[in-house]
Amino acid sequence: MTRTQIKPVLAVLAGQPVTPAPVWLMRQAGRYLPEYRQLRATAGDFMTLCFTPALAAEVTLQPIRRFGFDAAILFSDILVIPHALGQRLHFADGEGPKLERFGPADFARLDPHAVGNTLAPIAETVARVRSDLPADVTLIGFAGAPWTVASYMVAGGSSAESEDLRRFAATHSAGCDRLLDTLVEATATYLVAQVRAGAEVLQLFESWAATLPAPLVSRYSVDPIRRIIEAVRRQCPAIPFIVFPRGAGLHLPLYAAATGANAIGVDYQTRLQTIRQNVPETMATQGNLDPMVLAVGGASQDSAIEAILSETRGHPHIFNLGHGIRQETPVGHVARMINQVRSAR
Repeated sequence: MTRTQIKPVLAVLAGQPVTPAPVWLMRQAGRYLPEYRQLRATAGDFMTLCFTPALAAEVTLQPIRRFGFDAAILFSDILVIPHALGQRLHFADGEGPKLERFGPADFARLDPHAVGNTLAPIAETVARVRSDLPADVTLIGFAGAPWTVASYMVAGGSSAESEDLRRFAATHSAGCDRLLDTLVEATATYLVAQVRAGAEVLQLFESWAATLPAPLVSRYSVDPIRRIIEAVRRQCPAIPFIVFPRGAGLHLPLYAAATGANAIGVDYQTRLQTIRQNVPETMATQGNLDPMVLAVGGASQDSAIEAILSETRGHPHIFNLGHGIRQETPVGHVARMINQVRSAR
């Protein structure tokens, strides 16, 4: 079907194929934009940028003004949840996030009741953005899924194989369950606040899905995500969810069937056509373009985009990357991508 009277992203999440497909990019508000780099240089540290509503709203809106994407995604970070729970967090330039390591003896210093007040500035950012968005642009809120957030908490930072969390789960399984339960509660509280402030769609990032042992995918990832979605919908029944389990591969149909998501994000390592054949016809997909291809541009970019458009024609799909946009991506490549997607019929 052609574009509808409702916002294109919302139409796709309701199970409708839309032509041309709506388009936005993960990390579209960020370091590849010169206007972001200029603002970041004057804002001070990254946490100040996230927790100052006027600045975070401006960053969220920058790619909408430049490119006219079909969705804006809140500028924030998945680690604001452990910060709000009481785990000290800072971002070191060139090194990524640094947290206190979390262990079995540290539950006493986590305070789920502090989440709402601590993250209130982010809800204010959502409200500011919603009031300034064009009428046809959808506002997406987000959070990290519990397994991914716990991976950072236990390791004290990035951990490509989630080795510390896997060790924690193997040696303190009850403690791991308790930590994930705490994150389910805190994340649901946070996401409800985003919806009440104006978010129209929510995305859950399971960035470290690939590190989960296969027998534990349901216990530690699918079930916590399902519980978050159910908890949010008890208070906000109509809110659509996108679930992006990066690296989940053949487990993606399980996420589609068992979490309650309206759309499944597909990374660039996974055949989109295979996933489309194994999810319901009305289940939306999102993503799949390799961020490196967008950074390189040219004929490789054009052919990769055309392949995705061909594979998703007639199906509900949101055009996006299979991971976040790379810092070195020229803005001209993004403009070229949008033109190609919107010219498709």
